[in-house]
Amino acid sequence: MDVDDTLPADGAGLSRAVAALTDEDLDRGTRAKLLGRVVGREIRDRGVKDLLRPASAVRWVIEAVTEAAPHIPVRDLDTLRKHYDGLDDEALAERLVRNAARVTAGIGAAAGGVAAVEWAATPTLLTAPVLLAAETVAVVAVEVKLIAELHEVYRQPVPGSGAQRAVALLQAWAKRRGVNAFTPGPGMAAALGTAARKELRERLVRRLGRNLTTLGPLLTGATVAAVLNRRATGSLGSEVRADLRGRRATGFEAGEWER
Repeated sequence: MDVDDTLPADGAGLSRAVAALTDEDLDRGTRAKLLGRVVGREIRDRGVKDLLRPASAVRWVIEAVTEAAPHIPVRDLDTLRKHYDGLDDEALAERLVRNAARVTAGIGAAAGGVAAVEWAATPTLLTAPVLLAAETVAVVAVEVKLIAELHEVYRQPVPGSGAQRAVALLQAWAKRRGVNAFTPGPGMAAALGTAARKELRERLVRRLGRNLTTLGPLLTGATVAAVLNRRATGSLGSEVRADLRGRRATGFEAGEWER
């Protein structure tokens, strides 16, 4: 992938870069470059001082995740089966979780490795918290994609427009379960309500707090970030799978969304 093509000058640049970071075939070097470009763009547009304020950083993460979510590429069930050689439902779901965990581990390794370099270059250390915010955005994007594709596997695809699906999936991510079957649909407002935004903010604050532990000397940051991300994504995937399996066991099918 040509990193220079992922961040055009217009406002879609950030969303395209975040969407690109969800690609499971990216190598570590490309991920690091993409994260670096996102950080550089935000520092240029907002300034380091603004992004170093905790409240501002959290606000930026929420804005970035919300903007990127509708643009995250989600594969339908037929595409997933073709990509994974016709695996059955449970094997396919397991593979998706494992691959998503590998991707977020890779993002953590790339971000942690860059952050570790900051310890050897004191004048640029201030960019490290900004980098961790960018890592958080990328990891959430991967996990949102995972949730959406698990819904496809369990035959409960999320309906609505891109914006509507994004809102439903972000709420599901914050709750660590499948999309609420009673809220999505054509009539659902394509914006996060106050309560949902608060819940998303609290979950993102916890994730950012966890990521701060990756700011270590040498390459320990990369190692810790990779392990933490892999575990967190695997745990999220297991919880969402259990929820979706439970719904299917009680007779819930994709057609129920419309009723």
